[in-house]
Amino acid sequence: MTIGHLFLQPFIRNSLRLSALTLALIGTTLGHAQETNSENSTIVYEANFFEQYTPVSANDMITRIPGVNLRGGSGGRGLGSGGDLLINGKRIAGKDNSANDQLSRIAADQVDRIEIIRGSSAELDVRGASQVVNIVLKEASSRSSLSAEVNMDYHADDTIDPGASIAYGGQTGNLNYLFGLKLDPRYNGYSREEFNYNPDMTLTEIVRESNFRDQDSVEASMNLGYDFARDRIQFNSLFSDASHPSEVDRDTFARTDLFTPYSSVLEATDNEQSNWEIGGNYEHSFVNGSRFQLLAISNEEIRNSTRERFTTTDNARDKTQYLQSNRRTRERIAQASYSWGITEGHDMQLGLERAQTILDTELYLGSSGVSGTPSSSYGDLPPVLSSSNPGSTVEEMRYETFAVHNWTLNDKMTLESTLLYEASTIEQSGTAKRSRDFGFLRPKVDYRYDLNPSVQLRATAERAVSQLSFASFTATTNNSDPSKDTYAGNPDLSQEKEMRYELGLQYRLPNDGGVVNSRLFYRDIDDIIGKINVSSDPADPQSTTGNIGSGKRYGIFIDASTRLAFLGMPDALVTSAVNIFDSSVYDPIIGSDRRFNRRGNVELGFSHDIPEYGLNYGFKFSQEISGGEKNVDVDTIEQYLPGPQLQLFVSKVAFENITFRLESMNTLGTEFCRDRYRYDGLVSAGRLSEIEDSCSSGGGQKVALRIRTTF
Repeated sequence: MTIGHLFLQPFIRNSLRLSALTLALIGTTLGHAQETNSENSTIVYEANFFEQYTPVSANDMITRIPGVNLRGGSGGRGLGSGGDLLINGKRIAGKDNSANDQLSRIAADQVDRIEIIRGSSAELDVRGASQVVNIVLKEASSRSSLSAEVNMDYHADDTIDPGASIAYGGQTGNLNYLFGLKLDPRYNGYSREEFNYNPDMTLTEIVRESNFRDQDSVEASMNLGYDFARDRIQFNSLFSDASHPSEVDRDTFARTDLFTPYSSVLEATDNEQSNWEIGGNYEHSFVNGSRFQLLAISNEEIRNSTRERFTTTDNARDKTQYLQSNRRTRERIAQASYSWGITEGHDMQLGLERAQTILDTELYLGSSGVSGTPSSSYGDLPPVLSSSNPGSTVEEMRYETFAVHNWTLNDKMTLESTLLYEASTIEQSGTAKRSRDFGFLRPKVDYRYDLNPSVQLRATAERAVSQLSFASFTATTNNSDPSKDTYAGNPDLSQEKEMRYELGLQYRLPNDGGVVNSRLFYRDIDDIIGKINVSSDPADPQSTTGNIGSGKRYGIFIDASTRLAFLGMPDALVTSAVNIFDSSVYDPIIGSDRRFNRRGNVELGFSHDIPEYGLNYGFKFSQEISGGEKNVDVDTIEQYLPGPQLQLFVSKVAFENITFRLESMNTLGTEFCRDRYRYDGLVSAGRLSEIEDSCSSGGGQKVALRIRTTF
């Protein structure tokens, strides 16, 4: 019996016993809950259910529904068919618009009802999610609404950072529209202290560091839709700019003198960050009920940074390093699909997607520590040519053809089968010139069984192929380790391939009393991506991102959302989650098996509405399970030790429709710690040279005041 079986079997047995006992207790004591309609695995919440909570946005309404946790789009390159959010039954023609951002722009008084769709159907524009949330807006010849928010963040270092947002949406005839503007404060300041030890744990030095990021994100968005008799056109656009400066002051003290640093370094970085996206969606419904849909998206993202490092000892300021990294990513995507009913209980969807992704990169590293002629392109320092990359382009042209068959076996069971073939060509030019062709067949089976309107069983099996990070193909900046300025690229990197198996069970308590979800998963993965040894000299370790071999990952997700009607608090909602994972891969760098993913986490939340006072308060707590993922490199091993996170909040509706919300983030002032083990030569040689014990504090600790209303 494997360690995984020893770990999972008793845990699953005890979890099921605890769930059964909890459900039995709650099911017999519930006294008050919102009435919902259950038909074809769909739960419906009418808008009048939420009126007692005086919501401002659709997102405020979603938070009152047990068991809903939106993920948003499919992620990665291309569109695919993933996602779990629909607006008026239609998919959002965009990628960078997150689910929460979309819902926060929709005023609550524009919502007619919210549907939680638990089944699979050819009528859905998105597939693959365990449940889909459909926001149905009111139908009217003319309606409009304006919602606004102003907010102020107060940070632990006494910095005050303001923000604001405004959204205007409505309908005029067949035209639906939604416009949004947002100023999102993202300032962050924190301190870090690092203790360095010899292998015998003798303290050698202390590093004290202060970091700040003076960032504000400005975002503008637009969503337009027009309905004809049998056609619908949708247009979305988004632009954001989050350019900002950041700074690091680092002082290093010897063990013998903790008052006067023997090394002082200033790192000033100018970051340029922006992106835009435009997308369109055309849909035609035929008389026989079949549908044709065309989606197209074009976007661009800029991520440029220029970092200058200075020594500031003895009040002098001497530049010692210049590091400029430029990255531009562009996507052009088009997807067409046709859906129709074959016979009673059978429907089909065929589709084709074309996606072009282009990454342009540049990397210029100059250093005062090398010989050569100073150059203005390298910050007036001599160039480090071995680490620089004056220009590389990685381009992927990818085609996906897919066929989806949905079979309604009976009134309780559905079976959805997907067959997808992906063909792509990745070309790289610049410092490395390569061209590679790939082809993958990706089948998937999704079975759902509604034992009754409250209990649903779901089983899936899928062949999945990851998308490569283009940043791993070329040299990039290393911002986590001051002793390593850049990461080398690997043009020979291959995708991770895996078989995924999942078994899930959902139980909805009577009278909308809550939801309990459990999900077991097992993944058999080939070509796992990690660090590989490319050293030509063992005394000078060098690594790059590469494929390290095959491995396994498995675990269980359990989450529950429960109303406390049985305690006389029908408007109080408790949410909890216990997620436990394990994994194993043979790592050639250390010559043994190791975990390559997180161990899991626990979460607990509480929210209590008192409608007669317009009051809502609560908390959210989360804690990572330690002993998880390690970053293994040829000469270092790192392990991160995140602490618990606690958010407190209280909101009050005053002056009829103005909501005041006070939030405390990272209330415990939790430190984020990291242990780093440095080796003399390769890790496999086992010659430990230094231990770094580092903890950061203050990051993310703030109090925020938000004032929102709808006109």
